[in-house]
Amino acid sequence: MNTSDTHNQRFAKMTFATVYPLYLAKVEKKGRTKEELHQVIEWLTGFNKMKLQELIKEKATFETFFQQASLNPNASLITGLICGYRIEEIENPLTQQVRYLDKLVDELAKGRKMEKILRGPV
Repeated sequence: MNTSDTHNQRFAKMTFATVYPLYLAKVEKKGRTKEELHQVIEWLTGFNKMKLQELIKEKATFETFFQQASLNPNASLITGLICGYRIEEIENPLTQQVRYLDKLVDELAKGRKMEKILRGPV
């Protein structure tokens, strides 16, 4: 799926620190925990709790966030629609990675079992 350069640049410049509280509020509102959110983020990126806090504190952009991440080899198993875009068809790698994270957070908020969210045994 083609997205505009403006769309892709918007994701690149957005800070993780501004989106993280929204992710947290979304999952907690649906009865999930901060620890579960961290587990999902760590699975995708390899970032532990301390590294997440460091990235939030330094107001890292999504571009920096995903440059420092060690993306899970099973991330490509994350498929489906998010915000009207089919994740597996997104051509810009950074935009696709942000959408991977969005999709995992959505699945967590919707009550999906952790082993399904993490694409394999926990």
